[in-house]
Amino acid sequence: MAARSGKTKGLWPLEERPGYLIRRLHQIHVALFQERCAAFEITPLQYSLLTALAKRGTADQTTLAADIALDRTTTTGALKRLQSRGFVDRATARHDRRSQLCRLTPAGAALLRKMERSARAAHLETVAGLGKADQKRFVVMMQRIVAAHSGTAGASDAVD
Repeated sequence: MAARSGKTKGLWPLEERPGYLIRRLHQIHVALFQERCAAFEITPLQYSLLTALAKRGTADQTTLAADIALDRTTTTGALKRLQSRGFVDRATARHDRRSQLCRLTPAGAALLRKMERSARAAHLETVAGLGKADQKRFVVMMQRIVAAHSGTAGASDAVD
């Protein structure tokens, strides 16, 4: 044991590393979201896409990928799954045959309305360990960090 502790002396403990804590917080949030929203069979990523589409009305897949800070391939796969369930319409753009335009279907809009309370509860439960003032500060701090790195290549990649 003594030799082992000598090897780890001076290493930055996991529980103090921002990247580790962010990854753990993400895992916790996904679990809470899946628990609260299980009846809807929608992932947090799909929920983000539906929300982005509700805000935009119609958008191409590249724009939606940028809106939710995700790569186009993953975005396309998620949109195809949403389309197969009747929540999203996708059609080839007239001005660019390589581009897919997307929009919420009435069923997709209804799903968002039905999910709102459960999804909001998952988000609030994620930060429930903080007081209301700290929750607001935490969100503002996260927004500042995201904004500071929004032009960084790979900013949408997973945190280690």
